[in-house]
Amino acid sequence: MTEVSSLTGRLLVATPALADPNFDRAVVLLLDHDEEGSLGVVLNRPTPVDVGDILAGWADLAGEPGVVFQGGPVSLDSALGVAVIPGGGAGGRAPLGWRRVHGAIGLVDLEAPPELLASALGSLRIFAGYAGWGPGQLEGELGEGAWYVVESEPGDVSSPFPERLWREVLRRQRSELAMVATYPDDPSLN
Repeated sequence: MTEVSSLTGRLLVATPALADPNFDRAVVLLLDHDEEGSLGVVLNRPTPVDVGDILAGWADLAGEPGVVFQGGPVSLDSALGVAVIPGGGAGGRAPLGWRRVHGAIGLVDLEAPPELLASALGSLRIFAGYAGWGPGQLEGELGEGAWYVVESEPGDVSSPFPERLWREVLRRQRSELAMVATYPDDPSLN
């Protein structure tokens, strides 16, 4: 078996060639990636559902827009909380109810009382569902050129303009990827 180099904490940015409508111009934060598969959340798919409608206690802590995001096509009836803790839980002590994924980004235990994390949170997003890949599946898609893999920044999780995130992430790359940000929504109109 081939050793898998972990991409946890990095972003998958859909290439214009990716044909799956679930991931059209998607920006996925990988929360877990190892030989058993991969799990991430789509950062740029806001829904019209307010966080307060499903998780009232967390509504005041959710960043703008204060809506639930569709994290991916798997388990849409489940919720995941992703939060940035400024300093990433400095001193090696993560706040109760938060588990570091990468740097200052971590998962929130939505069963915990929100007040446990309120003073530590820099930003919070709630996701319905997630994106998942079985063993080797993501590597296959990467080999086919379906995704660009780039470094994440803590601000990606809480972008106040998620509809701009695909272009913004590509634009900040120091390579030819920056040019992909100008790819038209409908190339047939070019």
